[in-house]
Order: sequence, then C-alpha cells, then structure tokens
Amino acid sequence: MSRIQAGHPRPGWLAAAILALLVAPALVPLASTLAAQESALQEVPRVRKVNDGNVILDDVPAIPASLGDRLRRYENVRSASFAAWAEDGRAMYVSTRFGETSQLHRVDMPRGARTQMTFLSEPISGAVKRPQTRELLFGMDEGGAEFYQLFLFDPQTAEYRRLTDGVSRNGAPEFSRDGKWLAFRSTRRNGRSNDVWIMEVADTSSSHLLVEAPDGAYWGPADWDAENQRVLGVQYVSITDSRIWVVDVMSGDVRLIAGGDEAPGNYSGISPRFAPDGRGAFLSTDRDSEFNRLVYVDLETGEIEPITSGIDWNVEGFALSEDGRQAAFTVNEDGRSRLYLMDPAARRYAPVPEVPLGRVFGIEFSPDGRRLAMTISTADSPSDVYTLELGDGALESEALTRWTFSEIGGLSRQTFVEPELVHFPTFDSGSGGPDLIPAFVYRPRTPGPHPVIISIHGGPESQYRPGFSSTYQMWVNELGAAVIAPNVRGSSGYGKAYVKLDNGRLRENSVRDIGALLDWIAEQPDLDESRVAVYGGSYGGYMVLASLVHYSDRLRGGVEIVGISNFVTFLENTQDYRRDARRVEYGDERDPEMRAFLNAISPNRSAEKIRVPLLVAQGQNDPRVPVTESDQVVTAVRRNLMPVWYMKALNEGHGFRKKENADLYRAIAFMFLEQYLMADGPVATVE
Repeated sequence: MSRIQAGHPRPGWLAAAILALLVAPALVPLASTLAAQESALQEVPRVRKVNDGNVILDDVPAIPASLGDRLRRYENVRSASFAAWAEDGRAMYVSTRFGETSQLHRVDMPRGARTQMTFLSEPISGAVKRPQTRELLFGMDEGGAEFYQLFLFDPQTAEYRRLTDGVSRNGAPEFSRDGKWLAFRSTRRNGRSNDVWIMEVADTSSSHLLVEAPDGAYWGPADWDAENQRVLGVQYVSITDSRIWVVDVMSGDVRLIAGGDEAPGNYSGISPRFAPDGRGAFLSTDRDSEFNRLVYVDLETGEIEPITSGIDWNVEGFALSEDGRQAAFTVNEDGRSRLYLMDPAARRYAPVPEVPLGRVFGIEFSPDGRRLAMTISTADSPSDVYTLELGDGALESEALTRWTFSEIGGLSRQTFVEPELVHFPTFDSGSGGPDLIPAFVYRPRTPGPHPVIISIHGGPESQYRPGFSSTYQMWVNELGAAVIAPNVRGSSGYGKAYVKLDNGRLRENSVRDIGALLDWIAEQPDLDESRVAVYGGSYGGYMVLASLVHYSDRLRGGVEIVGISNFVTFLENTQDYRRDARRVEYGDERDPEMRAFLNAISPNRSAEKIRVPLLVAQGQNDPRVPVTESDQVVTAVRRNLMPVWYMKALNEGHGFRKKENADLYRAIAFMFLEQYLMADGPVATVE
C-alpha cells in the first residue's frame, strides 16, 4: 500500500513575507516595509491548495476543461518495448500500457494482438525468461520508492510469487543456464551495500550472500557460465571506474579480470558475457581510448583483445545467441544508434542497414538464433518492437519486421518534426574547454521567431538521445515553441574526457554552457531570445535552478522536476545505497572545504536571485532526490514573492510512472509555459 499522508497547511504569501521580514535585518521601519509587501502581494496569486489524497497542488491554478481536450491526443500516445522471448521462440512478451501502468503483454506474431498478462497496480520493471521453463521474472516496487522486489510469474496460470525479502532493494537478476539458480543484487545485508546474492529458485529460503561488497559499494551479477559454476560480477564505482570479477559459486572466491588500480577505466558500458567456450568474456572498456570499445578478455592471462578499435563511439548494447555462434551490438553515434552483427569466433562485424535512424535497445536473440528482437524509437514513431530476420551467415540479415504498432492518440505523423543536430561554442572553447557543445533542435514549421524551451537532461552522466517524445511534439505543435536539448559538458557519449569536465569544483561550468546556448539562441533569426524557459528533471532540475540563479534576466521561467536544490542536503538524505557513488561525482560533503563549495553553488542558497516564475514537481517517495529538496527550494523562492507552482504526488517516486499523474503534470507544465513563456510582453513579476 502506498504511503499517503495529508499535507500540513502552509502559510499564505503574506505570512511568508512577514516571516522573511522577521529573519532579515531591520533596514527600514517595519510598518512601511509591510505596506510595501502588501502592495506587491496584489500582483501575486493567493495560495490555492488542493489535496485529493494522491496529489497535492500548491498554488497551481485550476486547469480548464478545454486544455484537457486540447492535450488528450498527446496523453494517449502509447509505446511498447521488448521484454522477453516466449518459451518456443515464436512468440514474445512486451511491456506496454493499456491502463494506468505498464504491464506485460504477449504477442504471438507480427501485427498480432497484445494480450495483457499481468494486471497490477504498480508498473512492471523489466522481464527475464527463466531457462528451461515458461516462467518469467519481473521486478516491481511500491509508490515509486525503488525498493524493487523480484517476482516469478507463470504466464499459463497467471500466478506469481515473490522471491525476495519484501524489504530490501533488489535487481540485476541473472538465471543460471539450467534455470535452477538465480543470482541478483540486493541491499538486504545492511541497507547500504549492494551485494551479490544467490538462491535456488524452488526454495527462497536458500537465499544467501555470494559476494559481500564493501560498505556502501555497488556490485551486481552479469552472467553465468555454461556449467553454472562461475558468475561474472560487476563492481561499479563511478561512470569512469568499474571492475569485472569472476566469482566461483561454490567457494565464493572472487578474481579480478578487468579494471582496478593497475588498469583503471570504465568496464561496464555493456553487460559482460562469457564467451561460448568459457575461456574468455566479452565486455567493453574505455581503457586506452576515449570511447567504450567492445573487447575480448582471456580469463587465464587477462590479455585484452580489442574488437571495435575502428569505431570512435561508445558500444552500448551487446547480445550473444544461446549457441554462441552469433552476436550483435549497438553503437551510440552522436546520440543515434547503429546496429551491428558480429561473428564472435572471427571477431568480424558489419553494420545492419535495414535499421532506421533513431534509438535501438533491448536486443536479444531468439532461442533458435534465427531472429534478433529489439526496441526502436524514432523521432516520428514511439518505441515499438521489431525483429531482424537473420541469414545463414553470422553477418547476414534478411529483413526487419515490425511486431507492434503503438497508437499515437489520433495524431498525424505528418505533424511531427525531426530534430536537427547543431553544435555551438561555449565560454571556454579554444582555451581548454570543449570546442563545441552538441544539441538537438526541434523547430516548428511555422514562421518564427519562436519561443524556446531548453530541455536539460539528468544524470549528470546521461545524454539526450533523439527518440520519440510526445511532449516535445506537443510543445512544438500546440505552443509553437522550439525545443532545444543540449548535451552540456559532463554528458556521456562524447568520450571520457568530456564526461569529466563538470566533476567536483567544475560543476558550474556546465551551467555556463547554458549561458553560451542563450548567446547562440540570440544569433538565430527564427528563435526569440526574449522568450526562453528552462526545463529539466533530477540533475537536470538542478541545472534549471542554477540557470535561473545565473540567468533570470534572460529567462521567462523554469520547470523543475525532482531536482537537486542543495548538494549538501541531497548527499546527506539520498538513500544510503547510492550515496558513495554520488560523492564521486559531486564531491564529499563531509570534507569542510568541499562542503563550503557545495553550499556556495547550491541554488536554494542563492534563491533570492531567482526572479522569474517557477514550477516544481516532485514524488513524495523519491529515494534518489528526496522530497525535502523540492520543499526547501519552493519555500526559498517564495520568499522572493515569485509565483511558484508546486505539484507533489504522494504515490510516486523519482518521476511520474502512473498515467493519471503523468497526464496531470503534463497539463500543468503546458499551462505554466503557456502563461509565462508565450506572453508577448515581459512577464509581470514582483521586484
């Protein structure tokens, strides 16, 4: 059951103004100051608070019915993603949504009906086929808290049972080749460390610790060998530091095969896989390269054999057929995916020309090795499931077949716009910084100059990838706004040097990249530099707040979702199991000098500089960025007498996964942008 609590009444604008006065130096007589505040308050909406038991809307205006009608088509765009092959390899399971949450569906043939298999109130997280059986394993949490439990599901009887303890956080499930054993990651031991556990599936009481990770460390299983005697383990330290181990299942002995102090680098770009003969493993690494290359590691000698040295982009996905005779991998080429087939024995590979330009993920061979399943998302089509029919040779393909045709809510594909990849210089280009910052621009087809929404990704070690976005298409077509999605320094996908450019004390240099983007917008004749808003979630939410601190005079407003407002309080309150990994990226708040620096760059400590309207959205159960991060910045910015809209979903976590909440948020964000971004004149704010 979701944890639902009623919100406490919060002081109105006048009470907040008086509170601010009481803690500020008395520079003028109190009576005259209060009179000035009362006059200013006439320009700011009074507090409106609505609580329906699941969502609290604080200072959010009522949504007109006409807006719901206007956005309904965009809200009913669906998508589907590949989950697992069925036991016979002729049918498959996909994840899609017909109700409020994504559930498992069976599809028996291309263009076949999607038959719903699970009917749960919470969304299903992934699915793994249990070898030698018809059963599937899936993950599920409650209320977005991300304390995932693993469940075994029988599609024939529709019965499922929980395998994990119901309390800890669990993931990365890997079945042994015979389906008897399950290895998985869990925080069960102390709530902080991500250890590797193992159980006999038929007897959950057999669950026991296989690898005890150091306090706060992050381990997980990746693959079993053919004899069910060894497990490949991944130790994740940061995006630039990971290690691969071989674990003996019987003894628990671990042996490092890649990474560590002697050979530092990122070895976790793909999920490592044992070679068919068990003598080696396929993995990826950026050692001796800017990018993650596919390599083969000899498990006896530790010798690394590069495979994709000729590809200067990250290998990001890898699949090996059950018989080991075929392989496939995907490469992230400047944000777009390219699929390759590979002969594992000869180490030869070739691109697949049939796959359209977009994002490709979730690749998996059918049990007989005759087809490769995948999920493809393009700018004009939501994610759908495809198979690549394979030829007789390891590098031969015959045709790409589409299995699912997700609905686009009655919209016309002809109205969708394709993003343009652009590059702009930044403040330190030519003096040690990146030469150019990449960005994807969605431009309306109507004449400009257009208002602009800058959408900033999270991570921070993430990357905007141009798949389908009904939200971006809605903004372009319904608001007439251009959308720009930049990959500022610190983004992944552009080499390991680029991803390190915002670490530690370099944090605000990524914010200055947004300032450089504002300069670039001012030079574009079809873009309106006087009407620009920033939008982002998680770390992107921090970027929104920081941009408002530094560039309020050049922005109309900001939309911030589950964002970091203070790095010190964030690090102190994020869940124990992820804190150490975040300290590697942001800095250790326990160090006095770093703590002072983190406080200095935290937006809520400079909230008085935010002089434009703000929309904040948050899930009450967020384990990553706690709800207190949003609460404190809302309070701080309201002391400026700025309009602040606040949506808090009590049954969600890090974002909105339930359709009713996602639809409500989408409408509120649209209304906010329409009111504060689209106005022809300057937005009236309190000075």
